[in-house]
Amino acid sequence: MAKFLHVADVHLGFDRYNSQVRTTDFFHTLWDVFEQHAVGTAVDFVVIAGDLFEHRMIQPAILNQAQLCLQQMQAAGIPVIAIEGNHDNCPYGTKTSWLRYLSDWGLLKLLEPSQGETMYTPWDEETKRGGYIDLDCGVRVFGSSWYGAAAPKAIQQIATAITELPPGPDSQVLLFHHGLEGQIARYSGALRYGDLLPLKDAGIDYLGLGHIHKHYTVDNWVFNPGSLEANNVEEGTFERGALVVEIINGQVDAQLETDYRQRPIARLCLKLRGQEALEDIEGLALSVIERAVAKKQIVLEQQPIVELRIEGQIGFDRLELDTRQLQGILQSRCNALIFLLKYEVDNVAYGTPLPDDADRNQIEREIFTDLLAANNVYKKRAQPLATGLIDLKERQLTGESEETLYGLVEQMLAPSPKSSADDHSR
Repeated sequence: MAKFLHVADVHLGFDRYNSQVRTTDFFHTLWDVFEQHAVGTAVDFVVIAGDLFEHRMIQPAILNQAQLCLQQMQAAGIPVIAIEGNHDNCPYGTKTSWLRYLSDWGLLKLLEPSQGETMYTPWDEETKRGGYIDLDCGVRVFGSSWYGAAAPKAIQQIATAITELPPGPDSQVLLFHHGLEGQIARYSGALRYGDLLPLKDAGIDYLGLGHIHKHYTVDNWVFNPGSLEANNVEEGTFERGALVVEIINGQVDAQLETDYRQRPIARLCLKLRGQEALEDIEGLALSVIERAVAKKQIVLEQQPIVELRIEGQIGFDRLELDTRQLQGILQSRCNALIFLLKYEVDNVAYGTPLPDDADRNQIEREIFTDLLAANNVYKKRAQPLATGLIDLKERQLTGESEETLYGLVEQMLAPSPKSSADDHSR
């Protein structure tokens, strides 16, 4: 029996959200996964199915993070086998990649099919080159490259090449960085399941995928662990992790492990109905945060990533809300490492239906009423204010003085006796 750890889409050097702490999260996650689920479960080897790095060109600190994690495996005597994904293959204008660098230094074994007539040559420990490796635990592991849109054709070539190799261990694993259709929305260029079948016919017992950041399995021979960390808040809802796999004579038992260090993510929503005042929004948003804290959706000590989506309709100009200030208040309240405020609202649509034979005065009155009703400050007095505006217009057209007109405006906007009494009682 052989036991191995399958990870993919590690994305060391992740720098979205402009947070150095968040970038470091990806290193801590990989370290913890290796410590718990490779060293801790005494696996025979580890496979990385592409995208160890976020960028093809990386900073020295990110390379150091990779080296530390791989040295951890080296010290435990656990070989790491990897392929390149679309994020970490050769930078444009160069002939090598950082995975090739790590392989040349003996920290991992980068399996690459040949471009010549013989697609698969065995791993050579002296040259640090080869397309497949036979391990003492009874598993033959094949590598592949990033093929993009040419993946279906490449699969046919790989399957043919595998069948032409001399016999080897009883169990065969192929690492392939590509996604399968139907697993996530809005993903073009995914492979169809039928595209993969030549590999099954060629004797592949375990097809280890990467690229899609969500865990899935198909027919107990196609396996994708998903990313170790969420690359965005949407991925916070994905099932994902690392696969601990036992395989004997082609029989596979793969268990998804999610118990390791990850940054928690909370996605919240505030739905507005158009009746709320501008000054109420902060309190309503804070109440959403408070409920999430009470329900343990947000644990303050963990410094989560929090997204609050404010949506629906509002009865004031959407630009009146200072979203930057509100974001700062909410981030402080929930002790979030990153707080994302999504402000996606529409103004309340007002439009009183008018008869076809409506006269000018009626049309004018309804227009004034609708405009006033759309403003949260004036909507309760829309009708009398509309009457006042019409009167004001008529007086201006007849030549009344500006002093008189300003006096009328002050009277119109003055609080009514009832509202003043209400304010006083409050």
